[in-house]
Amino acid sequence: MKLKFLELKDNYAKILFEDTAPYFVNAIRRTLIADIPKLAIETVTIYDNTSALFDEIIAHRLGMIPLPTRLDLLNFRKECACGGKGCPSCTVHYHLSKEGECVVYSGDLVPEDPMWAVVDDKIPIVKLLKNQRLILEAEAELGTGKEHAKWQVVCGIGYKYYPIIEIDDEKCNLCKECVKACPRNILEIKRNKLTVKNIEDCILCKTCMEVCKRKAIEVKGDETRIIMQYETDGSMTAKDALMEALKILHKKYDELEKALGL
Repeated sequence: MKLKFLELKDNYAKILFEDTAPYFVNAIRRTLIADIPKLAIETVTIYDNTSALFDEIIAHRLGMIPLPTRLDLLNFRKECACGGKGCPSCTVHYHLSKEGECVVYSGDLVPEDPMWAVVDDKIPIVKLLKNQRLILEAEAELGTGKEHAKWQVVCGIGYKYYPIIEIDDEKCNLCKECVKACPRNILEIKRNKLTVKNIEDCILCKTCMEVCKRKAIEVKGDETRIIMQYETDGSMTAKDALMEALKILHKKYDELEKALGL
């Protein structure tokens, strides 16, 4: 299998997989969604809450706030040498103390170490009126997306076959109907010939085939070349998320191989 980044940003990746198969790319997709460890708030101790929201709602909102995840520094709490008591190797502590009139933001969560500061400090948690207070402590630990959505690193993930667009110049009469119909504007007439531009933007909707009365266009997908794209919530970069998913998947295949006695 070959891998090529078509587009790569901190929180976004568009990848071309070549010499592969749909089932394998789908395995990578499922691993990205469900199996990558991520840091998230699991336990909240509220000392004072006179806001309009119940304690449970505050706790849920805190749990969904993206936190920076350093897998080289953290262990799963249940697997930690401390026996799950909550040491610096498996638990990150935060505290929050605010009094209104104001809006409490995610940035008001103060970590025990600045390296664990929240990824996005402008996520609103609750609005406090005059003399209302919110005082709490929170503990964050590693988990995975298959346990709860708050531990899901990747979102908006999907993949498609690499587009193949074949044009029969003998049948095409340059009527421009396909050019007008294409929702991604990837067809154009250039030098008296129908051509394709930015083929990777094609979504395989086959609208151009449907409007072509002369059947001059054929659109299909290459199952051995697959384009995947996804975003992360900022707790981990898109590249690091992929690398971690591939490590997890490789480990699972090794375990399966051993179980089968191969």
